[in-house]
Amino acid sequence: MGNHSSNDGILLFSPKHVVIYNTLTSRATLVVHCVNKEKDLGIQKLPIGASFDFRFRVNLRKTTTYNCTFEWPGSIEKFDIFRADRDDNETSPIGICRECIWYIYEPAPCREKRDGGHSICFTWDR
Repeated sequence: MGNHSSNDGILLFSPKHVVIYNTLTSRATLVVHCVNKEKDLGIQKLPIGASFDFRFRVNLRKTTTYNCTFEWPGSIEKFDIFRADRDDNETSPIGICRECIWYIYEPAPCREKRDGGHSICFTWDR
């Protein structure tokens, strides 16, 4: 199955690979803690340029969500790094990702677009 574009989300229990990069402009260490209802991925300390990744499959009801806390000196932010309704949904305006690659900046988390276009940046969850 060479092409991973539009068919990725159609597969039942579609496999996902989330990668989170520390791209803080302050060059600080990023502390990441991601969880979902069933799994705690533990606390990860990422120096500048380092990454943390994990793999999973979307559940049958397509309700899979991974919530993460991102901490660096002076800030604690929260963001759903994966939401099936946003990242595994054909009708989502940002498209399906099989490899969901995220760059974490102070003002926003940004997801890489697989077609080579500009990354899509989001606001932190409040």
